Amino acid sequence: MQEVDASVGRVFDTLRELKLDQNTLVIFTSDNGPWLIKGPDGGSAGSLRGGKGSTWEGGVRVPTLAWWPGKIAPGSVSDAVAGTIDVLPTCLKIAGAEVPAQPVIDGRDLSPLLFGQSKGSPREAHYYFSSYNLQAVRQGPWKLALTTQKETMGQEAADDAKKNPRLYHLDQDIGEKTNLAAQHPDIVAKLTALAEKMTTEIGGDEPKSRRPPGEDENPVTPYPTSDKSKEGRAPKAKVKPTDLSKLQPGDKLDAENAPHIADTPFTLTCEFTTALRDAILIAHGGASTGYALHLSAGKLIWAIRHGKTLTTAQTDYPADNHPHRITATLSQKGQLTLQLDQNEPVTAQSPGLIRSQPKEDFCLGHDNKVPVATYTAKGKFEGNIVNVKVTAQHGLSE
Repeated sequence: MQEVDASVGRVFDTLRELKLDQNTLVIFTSDNGPWLIKGPDGGSAGSLRGGKGSTWEGGVRVPTLAWWPGKIAPGSVSDAVAGTIDVLPTCLKIAGAEVPAQPVIDGRDLSPLLFGQSKGSPREAHYYFSSYNLQAVRQGPWKLALTTQKETMGQEAADDAKKNPRLYHLDQDIGEKTNLAAQHPDIVAKLTALAEKMTTEIGGDEPKSRRPPGEDENPVTPYPTSDKSKEGRAPKAKVKPTDLSKLQPGDKLDAENAPHIADTPFTLTCEFTTALRDAILIAHGGASTGYALHLSAGKLIWAIRHGKTLTTAQTDYPADNHPHRITATLSQKGQLTLQLDQNEPVTAQSPGLIRSQPKEDFCLGHDNKVPVATYTAKGKFEGNIVNVKVTAQHGLSE
């Protein structure tokens, strides 16, 4: 505790030394708890359970300091539930702007808490997600764990975390050790209803519906990045291409092992059989950049994502449940070409090459995170997808 107090003191000393303008709000926080497998170097969660990469309190609960002389009372403390998702709507409100109704923003305005006008949390409940999957929900002191939660990144779940659901009273049991689900079925039912409503909206890995994502017309990283080697810096060692032909529908490759197609022309080929008229065949990327091959209302669609711009080439897909071969390309000048079997190819013009490597997974038969394209597919892919290859100018993934 003395170490924490000393760290807080150093933060405020630094702020005073900076002599910031009196109209400056400073928020100092962290994005996750300690990385426990690193030992002492990874930090400590104290009496909280879990760490970085988990949805236990030790993984997500972190201290936050807010500083604004003349606006925020010095020495004031709040234990209301809040999150980094609240920073955006809070700053908008302070600046005199309003949060738009669409797309949906999960954050809440914290200015009443900061200015001492309120002591309660502005949200009905707090939801603990791992990617799209809701793992727990909290309301007041009660936290309901819905799924098995691993202890931290690189460490699997303990035995008591494999029984679901689990109900914890955080005011009395901050270490999340005692499961009270059997003693409070009414609270379990109440929190389960909240969780089901949110899961329906967000969708999980196999969504029946999903809230429309927000889009940035010209997305850029807040710091310089490049997929090319800089002069004076040793290039990355070449990685042996992953054999895509071994993948089955439902499989995925993480971003590191996915085909590298940044800033280069490439060709995607595969053979598939399905009776579906709406289906996701291949997806790699998200709302910023990527590509996808999918069926929509009997149309075979080749889609390339450049920020808000989605370019598609499409052709009719016969409802015969016979094997078909696809060849889809993105050329040096950004032209999309899509050919089904030996039919006449169709083309479309996109803004250019995909300039940065997608940070999302390469998915076969599904799109597991932020969707690359606008899909009409529902449920699991039914059929076969074989002989998948991605041929880029710099190599081959097959």
